[in-house]
This record gives sequence, structure tokens and C-alpha cells, in this order.
Amino acid sequence: MKKLLLASTALALSAGVAFADEVKMGVLLGYTGPIESITPFMADSAELAFKEISDSGLFLGGSTITPVRADSTCVDSSAAQAAAERLISSDGIVAIMGADCSGVTMAVLQNVAMSAGVPMISPSATSPAFTTTESNGLFFRTSPSDARQGEILAGIVLERGFDQVALTYTNNDYGAGFANAFEESFLASGGTITSKVAHEEAKGDYSAEVGQLASAGGDALVILGYVDGGGSMLRTAYELGAFESFFMGDGMYGDELIAAVGEALEGTIGTIPWASGEGTDAFQELAEAAGVNASSSYTRESYDAAALLALAAQAAGEATPEGIAANILNVANEPGEPILPGELAKGLQILADGGEINYVGATNVELVGPGEAAGSYREYVVEGGEYVTVQFH
Repeated sequence: MKKLLLASTALALSAGVAFADEVKMGVLLGYTGPIESITPFMADSAELAFKEISDSGLFLGGSTITPVRADSTCVDSSAAQAAAERLISSDGIVAIMGADCSGVTMAVLQNVAMSAGVPMISPSATSPAFTTTESNGLFFRTSPSDARQGEILAGIVLERGFDQVALTYTNNDYGAGFANAFEESFLASGGTITSKVAHEEAKGDYSAEVGQLASAGGDALVILGYVDGGGSMLRTAYELGAFESFFMGDGMYGDELIAAVGEALEGTIGTIPWASGEGTDAFQELAEAAGVNASSSYTRESYDAAALLALAAQAAGEATPEGIAANILNVANEPGEPILPGELAKGLQILADGGEINYVGATNVELVGPGEAAGSYREYVVEGGEYVTVQFH
């Protein structure tokens, strides 16, 4: 199928597909809400890829990509759906880079994107539910599932000598899925969870939740949440002397957490989807040159998601939702010429010539069918007010 689709692309391009045109792509992220501190960097990274594509002059006969931002809020499904509907009906986007948090992403997928036939690539929707959700081939993600992150984090906690822990998670699809994955792996490996408590975001006082967690005992507190709720939980637990050791998941990673929590965060250990290698280094260099903060979470995944959408359109020979959806797996995986960040023009030219590419990107992209991605995780510890890499898993 890959050769057939690419061959049709070459024919279309040689026939002069398109008059140079403006192609609109949605950038649907939580610019307000519990992850608003990191989404601007995610958007900047996605738009960096779109600009690289446009500046090449090789995209669909000289067409350019115009990114259109819309607010998912991360937590309000109704608002996210309304934003996605506006992107499609009013702005005329052909694909969505996003959404971000798992709950709103699922809502947009099932209630908006699927009925409209618009493909989505999320850089950060990590709920295990997406692995088995039927999306009619419209949903992809560049970050791996929390099913694996839960297993990895459970192993790290046990390796650090903590076999009895309390667990709290943000009360949504992301938090529940991550917590279940952690719990299953932790218990299977001989650990004990003394208490498991859901928490809401944006509460002023978390002392009741912390008291409930502490009353059941436990040598450490595992927090699977966002900067607002999870960070406040950690600070409260530290100030009350309820726990001395903390572990956390990817949703809390960010400079804002260090600024908000301060010394209470020192020694905390966490995990986050992250990559290393030639592609990651190339993205870092590219982002720094453009003044984009590449050190934040999910910036690499956002660049890759945007690049894949554009390369899939080139492979299709047209910037249509149908063409993009049909070619995402083709450009993301082997066989083909490896393409790194900063080499998008090379990829466009190969596709225009009827060749094949294997987009490696900033995260060593490998899409395991719609809804799932392979990937690696960074284990880090907070030392001296900084995130210090321990190892990659």
C-alpha cells in the first residue's frame, strides 16, 4: 500500500498539484487550565515544524501552512469540543495537532473529529484507553501510553527501596488510567499501596486529601497529577510532615512546579516521555536557533506530530483530511530514508520524487498503528532546583 500511495503522489505532483495555496492546521492545546505553563512551548515547537515546511518551498507546489491555535483547556471537554468544531467549520483546518490531556482529546476525537473525518496527532494524550479505541484511522499520538509509564514508575519506586506507598491521582481519564497502570504493576511486583485517593484540580486546600493518605501509612507518596493540584498536594504533604519522599509522573514536570513548590520538591523522582540521540540533539539545536524553549515537556513530541501531518499531506499529494490520515503511518515508519528535525525539506523532496521516508524526528518516532506509539522514558531527580537525568528507560 505504501508504494501505491507514494506512486500516486509522484504522479499528482508531476501534474502540478496545486497551485500554491494556504493550508490550515489546527494546534489544539490547553492554553488555559492546569498545563497552561507548558502548552505555549508545545505550540511553538509544532509551529517550528510547520514553518520549516513552509519555508522550504517544496510543500505541495509551494503551498504554505498556517497554524490556527485553539484552547482545549485540558480539562473541559465541552470547551475543547467547541474549539475543535470552530477549527473545522470556521477556520477550515485539514488536521489537528493535538489535543493534549487525555480526557479532552478523547472527547474531541469521538464527538468531533470522527464525524468530520479529520485526523489528529496528539503529542501528549497518554491514556492507555487510546490503544484500543476505534478511531477509523484518524487518531495517532507521538507519546507512548501510560500503561508503560505506570510499569516503569512502579519499577523505579521499588528499586529505590519503597515497597509501601500512598497513591494520589488527578480525577480524570489521564490520572485514572495512569494510576491503574501503576497500581497493577506495583502490586504484581510485591508492593503495597496503603491508600489510593483521587484529587481535583485547582482546589485551595488539599489538607484533607493529604490527611487521608497519611493516615493509612506508607513510606512515600506517588503523585500522578498536574502542577496545580499535584504540586499543591506535594507541598502540603511536605509542610505537614505527612511524607518525606515523593514520586511523580509526567503531568507535573515543568519549571513552574519548581517555582511553585520550592524546597519541598528536592529529591523528588519522576518519569516523563523523552528521547535521546541524534534526532533529539538536532531538534534541540534547531529550537535554540529559533528561540523556542525545547527543554520543556512534550516539545519534541509536538514538533514530530506537526511534521508528520505535513509530510503525510505531501505523501498524499493533497492537503485533505483523507489524504493525510491515509499516509501518516507510511511516512512515520520504515522503510524509507530516515528524516531528522531540520531535514523536513529533504523529506518533502524525496516524497515529491516518488520515494519513501522513515520519519525519525526528535523522539525516534515509531507508530504502532493508529492510537499507539513506541517510545522511551526519562527518569529524573530534582537536585538543586533542577531536573537531573538519572537514566532512560
